[in-house]
Amino acid sequence: MNYKVTYAIDSLDTKPVIKTFESEYEAEEWLHDEVQRRIDFCVQHNPFLVDQRELDLMIEQEYSLVRIEKL
Repeated sequence: MNYKVTYAIDSLDTKPVIKTFESEYEAEEWLHDEVQRRIDFCVQHNPFLVDQRELDLMIEQEYSLVRIEKL
């Protein structure tokens, strides 16, 4: 069964990243890596120290921009 992952940059993104995968595992693995990449970028470019609460909020925000569908 194929899976389609749609990952927007923000809630108003008109051209989100759309990827298809042959398995749920592959989709979740790619999604986890992509979320981690985006979070790492934000943390590295933040002029202030990011505490655990802020990091958790960033992760929650990133996952709210994702939609996974079975095809």
